[in-house]
Amino acid sequence: MTQQDIKQTRLNKYISDTGYCSRREADRLIEQGRVTINGKIPEMGTKVSDDDMVAVNGKPVKAKQKRIYIALNKPEGITCTTERHIQGNVIDFIDYSTRIFPIGRLDKPSEGLIFLTNDGDIVNKILRAGNAHEKEYIVKVDSTVTDNFLTGMANGVPILDTITKPCKVTREGRFKFRIILTQGLNQQIRRMCEHFGFQVKSLTRTRIMNIDMKGLKTGQWRLLTDSEMAEINSMVESSSSTEEASDYGQVKPKTKGVHSKRGVNSAARQKRFGYGDYAPTPGQVLNDEATSDFWNQDETSSDLNKQDEPTSDFWTQNEKSSDFVEQDSDVVEKDKPASFSDEQIASRARFDSAEKRKERKAPATRFSIIAEREKAKLANAKPSPEAPRVKGTLSLKKK
Repeated sequence: MTQQDIKQTRLNKYISDTGYCSRREADRLIEQGRVTINGKIPEMGTKVSDDDMVAVNGKPVKAKQKRIYIALNKPEGITCTTERHIQGNVIDFIDYSTRIFPIGRLDKPSEGLIFLTNDGDIVNKILRAGNAHEKEYIVKVDSTVTDNFLTGMANGVPILDTITKPCKVTREGRFKFRIILTQGLNQQIRRMCEHFGFQVKSLTRTRIMNIDMKGLKTGQWRLLTDSEMAEINSMVESSSSTEEASDYGQVKPKTKGVHSKRGVNSAARQKRFGYGDYAPTPGQVLNDEATSDFWNQDETSSDLNKQDEPTSDFWTQNEKSSDFVEQDSDVVEKDKPASFSDEQIASRARFDSAEKRKERKAPATRFSIIAEREKAKLANAKPSPEAPRVKGTLSLKKK
């Protein structure tokens, strides 16, 4: 047997396959020089065979473990992560004796079928959208499921800068439908429903490829049988595990106003803060600059070192209006300009706060937008008339 006939594996994958740690952690161990092959420290990317002696910290790693494949009926509230410090993680929930990890994700508020394994080779072959392996869901929403809604969901929905692939959608009840996907975009079904104004009340995954939840109650799990794995292996035999299979959707047309309602680039957020498709035109920018002259004049006219000089700041004028003069032991108020309402004063306070924050933030943040909005309010504000004095009310005497 020649050297070419011996099956070789990358060192990080070889260590991961033994269940010692993940590939990323194996890379760190190799970089730190804690891994040896036949007594010698290897380089990154070195390949090994079953005949080589691989050791970590001087101790040989165990032989490859038997492949483990688990089907779990995940309950609501469990997080599909291997991070053990996160409360309610799926690894602690199952508490299996050897290292395993979930294949894909199922949102924390969702429930249903999910696979866990120690076989890294099969993960991408199942998950890649281009491999077109089916996942089936039962979804309950807050509005009546209409024919237009079902047709729209089936034909593709613009979310996350793409259009979802066509899928199978059928009505199961007035507020319930069944959907079969071959993709796995982030919160895909929830985003698709929100595009049509529907909110998901419950979401349950009932099937992955040829495996369903039959016989599994919520929170229960079981090992997949040899016959089930043989069928899965035949289904993924021609599947790709590379990025070429990550064809997540159709090309999204460049149309204005078509956005997901979730995330930082949603239509509502763009409209509220004035960016993206809702960014101001050059003409609007010029108009905004013209209307800001009043505010700029007010800001530049106030000189703290010259308090006695007149100023055009209506706020300081209002503050100086409460002067009193004494005439024949009676207190008489000077004529005062009208005071501003509490809402206008609060608007000024919000503006000052936003201005201070804007100095520490990059341009076009929400703080600068709030400042511009409050500025426009104050520029168009009209003073509210002072309430007339009522005969018999007490007046303050100047000490």
